[in-house]
Amino acid sequence: MTDLLAQGTTTALYFATVHQEATHKLVDLCLAHGQRALVGKVAMDDPAACPDYYRDASAEDAVDGARALIDYVRGHPDNTEGLVWPVITPRFIPSCTDAALSGLGSLARETGCHVQTHCSESDWAHGHVLARHGVTDAASLDGFGLLGRRTVLAHANFLTDDDMERVRARGAAVAHCPLSNAYFANAVFPLRRALEKGLHVGLGTDISGGHAASLFDTARMAIAASRMLETGVDPDLPADQRGCPASRIDVVTAFHLATAGGGRALDLPIGRFEPGCWFDALLIDCEAANGSIRLFGEVSPEDLAGKILLNASRANIAQVWVGGRRVAGDA
Repeated sequence: MTDLLAQGTTTALYFATVHQEATHKLVDLCLAHGQRALVGKVAMDDPAACPDYYRDASAEDAVDGARALIDYVRGHPDNTEGLVWPVITPRFIPSCTDAALSGLGSLARETGCHVQTHCSESDWAHGHVLARHGVTDAASLDGFGLLGRRTVLAHANFLTDDDMERVRARGAAVAHCPLSNAYFANAVFPLRRALEKGLHVGLGTDISGGHAASLFDTARMAIAASRMLETGVDPDLPADQRGCPASRIDVVTAFHLATAGGGRALDLPIGRFEPGCWFDALLIDCEAANGSIRLFGEVSPEDLAGKILLNASRANIAQVWVGGRRVAGDA
């Protein structure tokens, strides 16, 4: 997480691992380095979908493991300020039995914890749930009690209009991972349509799902993906048949998703400079010797914000603050 902090990620939502000890270590490291984090021990118990060496032994073990992680985080002696939060984390429906999903849903209702899972990420995953449960991922998760105000759905590329209304009604959120989607999802998330329908959306780097762990890169990819969705990518089709009209987003929307949008998605007072919010901030040096921001002449505040979002590199991030504490950069 030191690398993430240095790149400006003040709050991270982590899928950890199925292993309890390693997940505890991640919690310890986040606290030691001052990164606000939501950490989940991954639950995956279906022997038909998971190898024996990498799964929970049973549905009961999956639920007990999630509860043990919750107890560890909430009782951690170094977490008295609530920097790290526990997250109930079924990897996704295809890797979990119905018994595990039901037990995790009950645990979410009991504890009020955040929930994170992959949702309708790809053709295969979306089709698997339809074949298994006869309904979409969103409807299935809702039935298990896993879709609520503090639920974050990773990817969600194949949400139907009914799914979007369900997600909106429950107050759940989508973690939009445009770079990872380009590699694995077989589709582009209809971001603007989701926003216009009132869904909470934040940005996700997905870390292992692409080549960059920077939210700056992710914001840029979100803009690019939305433009490709609007204009289309198949040159053999006529221009008026090639894309999905009114799909693009602008720099301001991308900046919102990387800041206030992410805070709203997590239901936490972050991402905004307002009374009652935690002081998380980046100090950007636009003239850093090895940076990638180029300023010429007079620049308006709006243009400066755009240049930072579209051009800043790690060298431009002079300092990073989380909850009023400097966690990266020189004093």
